[in-house]
Amino acid sequence: MNNQLVESIVQLIKTLTPEEQALIEAKLYSQEDWQGEYEKLLQLKRKVATRRDNQPFNPPIEDYLDLTRDERTAQQDELISNCFAKEK
Repeated sequence: MNNQLVESIVQLIKTLTPEEQALIEAKLYSQEDWQGEYEKLLQLKRKVATRRDNQPFNPPIEDYLDLTRDERTAQQDELISNCFAKEK
């Protein structure tokens, strides 16, 4: 192993800004552990399916997401209109 090279890289990384260091960390670890993350998602999917006795969502999840998105948009629109309403 090339210890001198590793030490030089570590010193170089320490001179970077926190944002640059975070970017390096994300690049290093995002590609390595995608299989682990994918397995976690599959396990979560199995847990949800088991909890629901393998019954589909009713309404279908896409409809539910659309409904909640529409509700949230309406709430935001009301809040914005209340914040910027002209005083009488």
